[in-house]
Amino acid sequence: METILKVSNLTKRFSDFALQDVSLSLPGGAIMGMIGENGAGKTTMIRLILGLMKRDAGEVSLFGNPEGIKDAGIREQIGVVFDDCRFHCTFNAMEVGKIHKNMYPHWDGEYYRHLCSRFFLPEKKKIKDYSKGMKMKLSIAAALSHHPKLLLLDEPTSGLDPVARDDLLEIFQDFISDEEHSIVFSSHITSDLEKIADYIAFLKKGKLCFSLEKEELRESFSLLQCGEELLRWEPLKEKTAGIRKGRFGCEALLRCGAAEAKKLLAQEGKGGEITAVVEIPSLEDIMLLYEGGLN
Repeated sequence: METILKVSNLTKRFSDFALQDVSLSLPGGAIMGMIGENGAGKTTMIRLILGLMKRDAGEVSLFGNPEGIKDAGIREQIGVVFDDCRFHCTFNAMEVGKIHKNMYPHWDGEYYRHLCSRFFLPEKKKIKDYSKGMKMKLSIAAALSHHPKLLLLDEPTSGLDPVARDDLLEIFQDFISDEEHSIVFSSHITSDLEKIADYIAFLKKGKLCFSLEKEELRESFSLLQCGEELLRWEPLKEKTAGIRKGRFGCEALLRCGAAEAKKLLAQEGKGGEITAVVEIPSLEDIMLLYEGGLN
């Protein structure tokens, strides 16, 4: 499979924040979900990939081209959706289509109209009268309709109801089905990424904690629910990535899969404790607990 996106040692420094030495890659036919709290660097990553801000160090290769976004042919192969609508508020959907027709040689007006219809976007209603969800759908329709090979999406499902989100996720899965298209998908709605992401990249305070295949991620972490005294046991302390203490016990994110965690507890006779339960963590659990979390 062709490597669609490769980021090497990407760095950008601000007065109060730095994206530091981030490296990751994404093959064709895959979706990478980027998770992290507000201010973790997800939007900065997308803007750097797009060349919308100057990087301090590192490289971005798109479709094997180290020139990346500087190449006009590469730019035409990228579709972008930010979490705020970038179209003038006085335009309507049809006017947006006409503008894009003049911008992209491969603009597909028929597909654009199909998506507008599928998303129930009125053709002549001004964007200023759209809801937040409608604005997001319009941005996605425009991004898809010049048939890019890579989609860069910053919170694309925000403001959408569950039915609309499921419809959109289906479109994204169809988009990458031929293994020549890929998506980078930043989202706070981790349940969406649980459904469709093949890779997960986790940014925390400007640092990349990991970039793993989703199945590998499931084998790399486990969630232990137990009493606080069990977490003082040295073999568990060595594997603990973060702890959340509650009124009735604790949850610990362990740097090992559920099977390995259960085996460890069983070997030392700890698994019989009523409060010791090992589960596969959700992306939200990992995001909240990794490297200290709510400890």
